[in-house]
Amino acid sequence: MQVKKIAIVSLSSGILGEDFIQHEFKLGLERLRNYNIDVKFMDNSLKGIDFLKKHPEARADDLIDAFSDDTVDMILCAIGGDDTYRLLPYLFENDRLRKAAKQKVFLGFSDTTMNHFMLNKIGIPSYYGQAFIPDVCELSKEMLPYTKLYFEELLDKQSIQNVQPSSEWYEERLDYSKEAIGTPLKKHINNGFELIRGVSEFEGKILGGCLESIFDIFDNSRYEDTISLCGKYELFPSLEEWKGKILLLETSEEKPKPNYFREMIIKLENYGLFDVISGMLIGKPQDELYYEEYKEILLEEITNNNLPIVYNVNVGHSTPRCIIPFGINAHVNSREQKIDFDYNSI
Repeated sequence: MQVKKIAIVSLSSGILGEDFIQHEFKLGLERLRNYNIDVKFMDNSLKGIDFLKKHPEARADDLIDAFSDDTVDMILCAIGGDDTYRLLPYLFENDRLRKAAKQKVFLGFSDTTMNHFMLNKIGIPSYYGQAFIPDVCELSKEMLPYTKLYFEELLDKQSIQNVQPSSEWYEERLDYSKEAIGTPLKKHINNGFELIRGVSEFEGKILGGCLESIFDIFDNSRYEDTISLCGKYELFPSLEEWKGKILLLETSEEKPKPNYFREMIIKLENYGLFDVISGMLIGKPQDELYYEEYKEILLEEITNNNLPIVYNVNVGHSTPRCIIPFGINAHVNSREQKIDFDYNSI
C-alpha cells in the first residue's frame, strides 16, 4: 500500500528549523510532493536547535502525536544528532509510547538508533538507513539512485523485500551551501558485501545501528546520564532477547579512530553479545576511512570464531544508503550478495 502522508519529526537535532538549511529543506519538500505525498511537519519539528535541545519533552510529544494520527502512514526523521536518549522518560513513563504506538513505517538512522531500540522494546518493527535531510534533501540534481531505489520501494510498498550492494559509493559532500545545489558527488566503484568470517548464509531479525550511539548506552563520556537513563528503562535488550538476532553496526560521520572503535567493540564483547547473536552486518565506513583497520579489529576482538560477519554493507553514514528493516526475519546470503526479508515473521 502506497504511503500517502508522511510526518516529519526532529527527535535529535533541531537543525531542520534553522535558516541556514532552508535551501535543502525546500529541495526535499518539493521531492516529496512530487510523489503526491502529503507532508506534515510535527508541531515542534521546525523550532530549531536551541529550543529542541532544551525541550526533549517536545520532541517526545511529536513522536506520540505522529503515531496517534491515523492519517499518517510514515514517520520520517529529519536527521540524527546525539541526545535522543533524553526522550526516554517522556515516552516510557506511564507506558506512554506503548499506548500510542501502532504499526506504521518509522525511518531514521544515526542517533535515531536509540529510537529504534525504544520501538523494539515495545515490539514495533522499524526501518534503518535513511533520513529527510541527508537523503531526500541531497543537493545533487536528484536523490542518489541507489538511495532513491530503496526510498521509493518503501513509499510504494511500505516494506523492503531485499537488499543488494550498491555498484558505487560516494565521497561525502564538504559544501552544503546554496551554491552547491546541483553539484554531483565524487564516486568510486563499490566491491559489494565482504564475508570476513563464518558461513555465507545466516538468518534472524536484525537490530542495531550506529555503533557510537550504542556505546553511549554503556558509557557516560558524551553525557553523564546515558548509562543511568538507558539502564532505568532497560533500553538495551538482554542477552536472552538478543539470542538469534543479527546485529547491524555502522560508524558515524565522526569517523572514530581505530583505538576508539576497538574500545566500543570490546564493550559489546564483554557484554556477551557476540556469543548469542546469529551473525553481524557491518556498514561501510564513511569515505572508506579505516576500512581495513576496522575489519582487523573485528576479527581480533570478537572471540566467537564461528560468528558470521558480513562487511561493507551500504547502510548508515556512508553514501549511498539502503534501508534495512528491524524486527523482520532476514536471510543473509553473502555468496549471492543479497539479504531477503520475510514479512510473515512479524
